[in-house]
Amino acid sequence: MSSNLENLYRQVIMDHYKNPYNKGLVQDPTYFTVHLHNPSCGDDMTVQLKEENGIIQDIRHQGTGCSICCSSASVMSITLKNHTKQEGLDTIQAYYKMLTNEAYDQNILKGDALAYHGVAQFPARIKCATLAWKAAEQALLHNKEE
Repeated sequence: MSSNLENLYRQVIMDHYKNPYNKGLVQDPTYFTVHLHNPSCGDDMTVQLKEENGIIQDIRHQGTGCSICCSSASVMSITLKNHTKQEGLDTIQAYYKMLTNEAYDQNILKGDALAYHGVAQFPARIKCATLAWKAAEQALLHNKEE
């Protein structure tokens, strides 16, 4: 990867860390809430997901941790919003594959989520980059059972 692209990705990550989208939880029983903690580094994340008529209407997040963890929560919230549950699950799987250098459908995973491609070079940071995504996945799978 070129250093210019790496710098751009670093800027995207820092922008989401400093100015996160959809941060803050709501007191609304129509949201499904999942809380996850990464004991190896201390990242702590709560994700709320609201789904109506098979569409992810809103995703909120609140947590503490490193820049990769907190910024990826912001990116996750804008990446999955307004998708169907299945599209959301497919996008999450593509994100996981990207982080482990596996082949993934590039038609599914787009936008700021691609900024985390370089995390694959740092296996210890993959948990940081996936914490919020795993919480969203659990919320979607819970809702899928209903």
